[in-house]
Amino acid sequence: MGEVLSREALAAVCTRVKKAGKRVVFTNGCFDILHRGHVDYLTKAKALGDLLVVGVNGDDSVRRLKGPNRPVVNQDDRAAVLAALAAVDYVSLFDEDTPFELIRAIVPDVLVKGADWSVEAIVGKDVVEAAGGTVQTLEFLPNRSTSSIIQKIIQAAAPHPHER
Repeated sequence: MGEVLSREALAAVCTRVKKAGKRVVFTNGCFDILHRGHVDYLTKAKALGDLLVVGVNGDDSVRRLKGPNRPVVNQDDRAAVLAALAAVDYVSLFDEDTPFELIRAIVPDVLVKGADWSVEAIVGKDVVEAAGGTVQTLEFLPNRSTSSIIQKIIQAAAPHPHER
C-alpha cells in the first residue's frame, strides 16, 4: 500500500530512491471520483519506472479548476484511495493550480500526463528534461471520466416525469 506524504517528505524519499538507481515516475490530477480509467492510466504510468508518485490537486485547487460544486470527494479521501491502489507508491497533495512546485521539489525521471495534453504544454517539462528525464503521454480508456459519472448520477437523481 502506498503512502500520503508532504512535499518535503516526498522530496527526501525521491532523492533516496534515485540515488539507489530507481526511476521515479510522476503524474498528477484531481482524481475526484476514482474509476477504471484512472486505474488503467496509473497502472500504465507505473510501468514506466520503479516508483509511481501521484500529485493530487487539493480541494481549493479543484474548485478553481472544475467549479464550485467540485470536488465531490474531499482531498484526504481522494489521497487515501489513490494510495491504496497497487500501482501507486506515494501521493502528495498540492494547493496550487499546477503541480510545478511539487515537480520541482522531486524532479522525477519520467513525467506523465494523459494524451489529451500535448507534450509541449505539460507543466514541469522543462524541469524534468533539464535533469535528463523524459516526458510522455498515455492514452486514456475511452468513455471513462469523472464528469460522465457525475452526469449519470444527476440524471439518475432527477425526478422522472411520471414520478411528479
